[in-house]
Amino acid sequence: MTGAKILLECLKEQGVDTLFGYPGGAVIPLYDALYDYEDFNHIRTAHEQGAVHGADGYARSTGKVGVCFVTSGPGATNAVTGIATAYMDSIPLVIITGQVSTTLLGKDSFQEVDITGITFSVTKHNYLVRKVEDLSKTIHEAFKIAQSGRPGPVLIDIPKDIFLAEYAYEKIKHQNSIKEAKPLDENLLEEIVRLINNSRKPVIYSGGGVEISKAGGELIALAEKGDIPVVNTLMALGNIPRNHNLSLGLVGMHGFKENNLAVTNSDLLIAIGARFSDRVVSNAKSFASHAKIIHIDIDCSEIDKNVDAHISMVGDLKAILKSIGEKVEKKDNSSWIEEINSFKVKEKSNEEEFSPKNILKSFNKILGENSLVATDVGQHQMWAAQYWDFNTPKSFITSGGLGTMGFGMGAAIGAKVGNPEKEVLLVTGDGSFRMNCNELFTIHRYNIPITILMMNNKTLGMVRQWQRMFCGARYSETDMEDFNYVKLVEGYGIEAYKASSMEELKGILGKVEIGVKPLFIECQIDKEESVYPIVPPGKPIYNVVI
Repeated sequence: MTGAKILLECLKEQGVDTLFGYPGGAVIPLYDALYDYEDFNHIRTAHEQGAVHGADGYARSTGKVGVCFVTSGPGATNAVTGIATAYMDSIPLVIITGQVSTTLLGKDSFQEVDITGITFSVTKHNYLVRKVEDLSKTIHEAFKIAQSGRPGPVLIDIPKDIFLAEYAYEKIKHQNSIKEAKPLDENLLEEIVRLINNSRKPVIYSGGGVEISKAGGELIALAEKGDIPVVNTLMALGNIPRNHNLSLGLVGMHGFKENNLAVTNSDLLIAIGARFSDRVVSNAKSFASHAKIIHIDIDCSEIDKNVDAHISMVGDLKAILKSIGEKVEKKDNSSWIEEINSFKVKEKSNEEEFSPKNILKSFNKILGENSLVATDVGQHQMWAAQYWDFNTPKSFITSGGLGTMGFGMGAAIGAKVGNPEKEVLLVTGDGSFRMNCNELFTIHRYNIPITILMMNNKTLGMVRQWQRMFCGARYSETDMEDFNYVKLVEGYGIEAYKASSMEELKGILGKVEIGVKPLFIECQIDKEESVYPIVPPGKPIYNVVI
């Protein structure tokens, strides 16, 4: 069997049914072998970056490993941004890159780059396969690494002659061996439980690790039993339903005032699967300065990295939370929750104002809970995080760690392909939309029924907001010229509309069928619209600008 067929057989063994990719010279043998396989749904994107973002969105929304194929040289380097995006957010991917033949390695051959060297710092592991007999073992090992512990992307670089080489392949008999979980440190558990039982103002700081470990149920059980309010990072929205009485929502730079003050005034902060990012912590010296910090994570390298913990525990979050939840006392922290509620700022409500909040609430009402929201990066991303009611895990598909503009469209494609029964909404801005709008062709070609909501403020909104707040309103290269996006989208054969008022938007939403076919709705908002609250960079999170 050729190396290309061995690769495809290994993917079948791993349960892979969906591939994202773009053919090129070094992977011609792989695509030639793929021609005979009906086991895979292959999505050919318009660009390699879109392919990796597609695999990423698929992985985030399904919990499976995302897989993509790209060719050597520029095909591989075009994939780097997508790989780095997945790495920063701990997303399990296997990226197959073609490479020049082994005899041409190191000779500056046509379309040769050292992609394993380039991606060394943004992959969990990577390989260069030099012998066809190593191929099967490498692929199965890559899937294991991508999914185990703290997940992440794994790259396998395969020279063209390895795809063509033949080898006697035997299917591996997978043993359903159940790994015995390491026993938890009972003394450590008892100390954590004692701290929780003795606290009067506890707060759970929930991170993306809770979603990765599928520990949302255990998180909610602990919060309810201990009557502990929960704040979320961007990556953790949906771990606890937003409409839950203990769910406070986003914390940090764009967290609501009551959330940041809850952390500031707490006497115990229980950090679960969170890495104390600078966008949450801001000024580390003043972060939760009155609280003892419990840090629970699967990755020992995160402990004491950004903020020192009073006590820490490393291991599987689901098992740890289950044990803690069983041992803690049932409590009533109603006075503490009332104090948090007193920090809230009363907002003026005008449902007819054409504001990001009202726009998002209109879509939220139509799409409901069984929907997925993908975003690009910028003001629209923060508005979605603040105002959308995320009530289920894996429902918010966004680039958190790397903050990748252009991520959203590929990710939305992957999310919809992986979840055909769910409605998928892409929330984007005009700046991010321009970066990867070539993927509109992918949406059209495969008739992928995602809905695109573009908030057009004719500027790079977040950068402009910072320029206004911190650079004396010196708007350097942020304002953008007007453009007919509706005509552009219609050129790709996609139904498109534009609204500049709530009345117009309601009229559009009243006549279109969301989820039946691809749909684009542009909302023209004022360029002075800003994301508030905001904590100025480097300031304590209680210094909230409202």
